[in-house]
Amino acid sequence: MSDYITEIKNLMGQADSLSSTTPTQIIACLTFTVICAAIIYCVYRFFYRGACYSENFAVLLVLVTLITAMIILTISSSVALSLGTIGALSIIRFRSAIKDPLDVGFLFWAVVAGLTTGAGMVPFALIGSVFIAVVYVLMILLRTSRGTYLLVVRYQKNASEDVKKVLTSLKSRLKNKSVYKDETELTVQIRFRGSETPFLDELNAIEGVSSAVLVEFTGE
Repeated sequence: MSDYITEIKNLMGQADSLSSTTPTQIIACLTFTVICAAIIYCVYRFFYRGACYSENFAVLLVLVTLITAMIILTISSSVALSLGTIGALSIIRFRSAIKDPLDVGFLFWAVVAGLTTGAGMVPFALIGSVFIAVVYVLMILLRTSRGTYLLVVRYQKNASEDVKKVLTSLKSRLKNKSVYKDETELTVQIRFRGSETPFLDELNAIEGVSSAVLVEFTGE
Protein backbone atom coordinates (compact mmCIF):
# COMPACT_ATOMS: atom_id res chain seq x y z
CA MET A 1 0.00 0.00 0.00
CA SER A 2 2.83 2.37 0.87
CA ASP A 3 4.44 1.70 -2.52
CA TYR A 4 1.18 2.59 -4.26
CA ILE A 5 0.90 5.88 -2.36
CA THR A 6 4.53 6.68 -3.13
CA GLU A 7 3.95 6.11 -6.84
CA ILE A 8 0.94 8.45 -6.82
CA LYS A 9 3.00 11.16 -5.11
CA ASN A 10 5.72 10.77 -7.70
CA LEU A 11 3.23 11.21 -10.53
CA MET A 12 1.65 14.25 -8.90
CA GLY A 13 5.07 15.71 -8.22
CA GLN A 14 6.00 15.75 -11.87
CA ALA A 15 4.28 19.12 -12.19
CA ASP A 16 7.33 20.64 -10.56
CA SER A 17 9.40 19.70 -13.60
CA LEU A 18 7.62 22.43 -15.53
CA SER A 19 9.76 24.96 -13.70
CA SER A 20 12.84 23.30 -15.19
CA THR A 21 11.80 24.50 -18.64
CA THR A 22 13.88 27.59 -19.26
CA PRO A 23 12.56 30.74 -20.98
CA THR A 24 15.08 30.13 -23.76
CA GLN A 25 13.55 26.73 -24.49
CA ILE A 26 10.06 28.19 -24.48
CA ILE A 27 11.04 31.00 -26.85
CA ALA A 28 12.84 28.56 -29.16
CA CYS A 29 9.79 26.28 -29.25
CA LEU A 30 7.41 29.14 -30.02
CA THR A 31 9.79 30.55 -32.63
CA PHE A 32 9.81 27.30 -34.60
CA THR A 33 6.04 27.14 -34.13
CA VAL A 34 5.68 30.60 -35.67
CA ILE A 35 7.76 29.43 -38.66
CA CYS A 36 5.42 26.48 -39.22
CA ALA A 37 2.39 28.73 -38.73
CA ALA A 38 3.80 31.20 -41.27
CA ILE A 39 4.14 28.42 -43.84
CA ILE A 40 0.52 27.39 -43.28
CA TYR A 41 -0.67 31.01 -43.42
CA CYS A 42 1.19 31.78 -46.67
CA VAL A 43 -0.07 28.64 -48.40
CA TYR A 44 -3.65 29.41 -47.38
CA ARG A 45 -3.28 33.11 -48.21
CA PHE A 46 -1.79 32.81 -51.69
CA PHE A 47 -3.23 29.51 -52.92
CA TYR A 48 -6.79 29.59 -51.60
CA ARG A 49 -9.24 28.68 -54.36
CA GLY A 50 -12.58 28.91 -52.56
CA ALA A 51 -15.44 31.28 -53.26
CA CYS A 52 -14.57 33.79 -50.55
CA TYR A 53 -11.21 34.13 -48.82
CA SER A 54 -11.43 34.74 -45.04
CA GLU A 55 -8.56 36.60 -43.43
CA ASN A 56 -9.98 35.75 -40.00
CA PHE A 57 -9.66 32.03 -40.74
CA ALA A 58 -6.06 32.52 -41.92
CA VAL A 59 -5.23 34.26 -38.63
CA LEU A 60 -7.05 31.47 -36.78
CA LEU A 61 -4.67 28.93 -38.31
CA VAL A 62 -1.71 30.79 -36.83
CA LEU A 63 -3.38 31.02 -33.42
CA VAL A 64 -4.35 27.34 -33.40
CA THR A 65 -0.74 26.34 -34.15
CA LEU A 66 0.66 28.49 -31.34
CA ILE A 67 -2.01 27.53 -28.80
CA THR A 68 -1.58 23.82 -29.52
CA ALA A 69 2.18 24.11 -29.06
CA MET A 70 1.69 25.91 -25.73
CA ILE A 71 -0.71 23.21 -24.51
CA ILE A 72 1.66 20.39 -25.45
CA LEU A 73 4.62 22.22 -23.95
CA THR A 74 2.70 22.64 -20.70
CA ILE A 75 1.19 19.18 -20.25
CA SER A 76 4.24 17.22 -21.42
CA SER A 77 5.85 17.72 -18.01
CA SER A 78 2.99 16.35 -15.89
CA VAL A 79 0.67 13.36 -16.22
CA ALA A 80 -1.82 14.84 -13.78
CA LEU A 81 -1.85 18.17 -15.61
CA SER A 82 -2.33 16.46 -18.97
CA LEU A 83 -5.37 14.54 -17.69
CA GLY A 84 -6.85 17.72 -16.26
CA THR A 85 -6.28 19.60 -19.52
CA ILE A 86 -7.95 16.85 -21.55
CA GLY A 87 -10.93 16.96 -19.22
CA ALA A 88 -11.17 20.74 -19.47
CA LEU A 89 -10.90 20.76 -23.28
CA SER A 90 -13.51 18.03 -23.63
CA ILE A 91 -16.27 20.39 -22.49
CA ILE A 92 -15.50 22.91 -25.23
CA ARG A 93 -17.93 22.92 -28.14
CA PHE A 94 -17.28 24.66 -31.46
CA ARG A 95 -20.38 25.57 -33.44
CA SER A 96 -18.82 27.51 -36.33
CA ALA A 97 -19.61 25.81 -39.62
CA ILE A 98 -16.75 24.88 -41.94
CA LYS A 99 -17.75 26.14 -45.38
CA ASP A 100 -14.94 24.60 -47.42
CA PRO A 101 -13.81 20.97 -46.88
CA LEU A 102 -10.21 22.08 -47.45
CA ASP A 103 -10.46 24.28 -44.36
CA VAL A 104 -10.67 21.12 -42.24
CA GLY A 105 -7.38 19.96 -43.71
CA PHE A 106 -5.72 23.27 -42.90
CA LEU A 107 -7.02 23.09 -39.32
CA PHE A 108 -5.58 19.58 -38.89
CA TRP A 109 -2.33 20.81 -40.38
CA ALA A 110 -2.17 23.64 -37.83
CA VAL A 111 -2.95 21.30 -34.94
CA VAL A 112 -0.34 18.73 -35.99
CA ALA A 113 2.30 21.43 -36.47
CA GLY A 114 1.61 22.71 -32.96
CA LEU A 115 1.71 19.19 -31.53
CA THR A 116 5.07 18.35 -33.08
CA THR A 117 6.80 21.61 -32.17
CA GLY A 118 5.38 21.52 -28.65
CA ALA A 119 6.67 17.97 -28.24
CA GLY A 120 10.15 19.05 -29.32
CA MET A 121 10.03 17.33 -32.73
CA VAL A 122 11.12 20.49 -34.54
CA PRO A 123 12.79 18.85 -37.60
CA PHE A 124 9.72 16.70 -38.17
CA ALA A 125 7.45 19.76 -37.87
CA LEU A 126 9.46 21.89 -40.29
CA ILE A 127 10.12 19.17 -42.87
CA GLY A 128 6.53 17.95 -42.65
CA SER A 129 5.09 21.45 -43.07
CA VAL A 130 7.29 22.20 -46.08
CA PHE A 131 6.46 18.83 -47.65
CA ILE A 132 2.71 19.31 -47.19
CA ALA A 133 2.97 22.86 -48.58
CA VAL A 134 4.83 21.68 -51.69
CA VAL A 135 2.36 18.86 -52.35
CA TYR A 136 -0.64 21.17 -51.93
CA VAL A 137 0.81 23.91 -54.16
CA LEU A 138 1.70 21.39 -56.87
CA MET A 139 -1.83 19.97 -56.80
CA ILE A 140 -3.26 23.47 -57.19
CA LEU A 141 -0.90 24.44 -60.03
CA LEU A 142 -1.12 21.15 -61.93
CA ARG A 143 -4.84 20.60 -61.76
CA THR A 144 -6.87 21.29 -64.89
CA SER A 145 -7.59 24.90 -65.79
CA ARG A 146 -11.07 23.92 -66.96
CA GLY A 147 -13.35 25.75 -64.53
CA THR A 148 -16.94 25.03 -63.54
CA TYR A 149 -19.47 27.85 -63.69
CA LEU A 150 -23.17 28.52 -63.33
CA LEU A 151 -24.84 30.38 -66.18
CA VAL A 152 -28.11 32.14 -65.40
CA VAL A 153 -30.14 33.22 -68.44
CA ARG A 154 -33.44 35.12 -68.47
CA TYR A 155 -35.30 35.22 -71.75
CA GLN A 156 -38.75 35.56 -73.26
CA LYS A 157 -40.63 32.72 -74.92
CA ASN A 158 -39.78 33.79 -78.47
CA ALA A 159 -36.02 33.38 -77.73
CA SER A 160 -36.19 29.85 -76.30
CA GLU A 161 -35.00 28.05 -79.46
CA ASP A 162 -31.98 30.30 -79.98
CA VAL A 163 -31.03 30.04 -76.30
CA LYS A 164 -31.24 26.25 -76.41
CA LYS A 165 -28.90 26.15 -79.43
CA VAL A 166 -26.24 28.13 -77.58
CA LEU A 167 -26.61 26.05 -74.43
CA THR A 168 -26.41 22.81 -76.43
CA SER A 169 -23.09 23.88 -77.93
CA LEU A 170 -21.77 24.50 -74.40
CA LYS A 171 -22.77 20.99 -73.25
CA SER A 172 -24.59 22.47 -70.30
CA ARG A 173 -26.32 20.65 -67.45
CA LEU A 174 -29.63 22.01 -66.19
CA LYS A 175 -29.65 22.99 -62.51
CA ASN A 176 -32.78 25.07 -62.15
CA LYS A 177 -35.64 26.38 -64.28
CA SER A 178 -38.08 29.08 -63.20
CA VAL A 179 -41.02 30.10 -65.37
CA TYR A 180 -42.67 33.48 -64.89
CA LYS A 181 -45.56 35.05 -66.79
CA ASP A 182 -43.47 36.58 -69.55
CA GLU A 183 -39.99 35.19 -68.93
CA THR A 184 -38.10 31.99 -68.22
CA GLU A 185 -34.97 31.77 -66.06
CA LEU A 186 -32.53 28.93 -66.61
CA THR A 187 -29.59 28.04 -64.37
CA VAL A 188 -27.17 25.64 -66.05
CA GLN A 189 -23.75 24.28 -65.15
CA ILE A 190 -21.01 24.61 -67.76
CA ARG A 191 -17.26 24.01 -67.97
CA PHE A 192 -14.75 25.81 -70.16
CA ARG A 193 -11.08 26.80 -70.29
CA GLY A 194 -9.60 30.27 -70.14
CA SER A 195 -11.31 33.59 -69.47
CA GLU A 196 -12.92 34.18 -72.87
CA THR A 197 -16.72 34.12 -72.80
CA PRO A 198 -17.98 34.65 -76.36
CA PHE A 199 -21.15 32.71 -75.58
CA LEU A 200 -22.28 35.55 -73.32
CA ASP A 201 -22.18 37.93 -76.27
CA GLU A 202 -24.09 35.40 -78.35
CA LEU A 203 -26.79 35.10 -75.69
CA ASN A 204 -27.09 38.86 -75.22
CA ALA A 205 -27.35 39.33 -78.99
CA ILE A 206 -30.45 37.12 -79.11
CA GLU A 207 -33.63 39.14 -79.26
CA GLY A 208 -35.71 38.43 -76.19
CA VAL A 209 -32.82 37.68 -73.80
CA SER A 210 -32.92 40.16 -70.92
CA SER A 211 -29.80 39.00 -69.01
CA ALA A 212 -27.03 36.40 -68.97
CA VAL A 213 -24.98 36.07 -65.77
CA LEU A 214 -21.94 33.82 -65.25
CA VAL A 215 -20.90 32.78 -61.71
CA GLU A 216 -18.05 30.49 -60.69
CA PHE A 217 -19.34 27.27 -59.13
CA THR A 218 -17.41 26.00 -56.08
CA GLY A 219 -19.90 23.40 -54.84
CA GLU A 220 -21.00 25.50 -51.84
